[in-house]
Amino acid sequence: MVIQKVALTEVRFFSPIGFYEEEQLLGNEFYIDVEVCFPFENPDAEDLKNTVNYEELYQVLVEVMSPKRKLLESAAEDILDLLLKKYNFVSRVDISIRKTNPPFGGDLANSKVSLNYARD
Repeated sequence: MVIQKVALTEVRFFSPIGFYEEEQLLGNEFYIDVEVCFPFENPDAEDLKNTVNYEELYQVLVEVMSPKRKLLESAAEDILDLLLKKYNFVSRVDISIRKTNPPFGGDLANSKVSLNYARD
């Protein structure tokens, strides 16, 4: 079986996400990687209906990263849920959200939350 992957990497957002109130007011910088995999059963490689449109992937990220929230875990879960609803044929989804400069006093640090889904 041939598996196709469609991915977006290092998608940058400035979002009101953070545990502390000031993070939700000031916002933080985030980078998202998302990859979806599915069987390559493509009768026409020029037809967008036979693949996952990465513009639609980006719109899912915008929808999830726009509102205020406390935890990256909830953002990752919402991205996963939306992708599985939109693309019921995917066999694997990998999501990573990286927060630059988390507020714990480190000189240079990133925090990262990931979810990996695989259909049985």
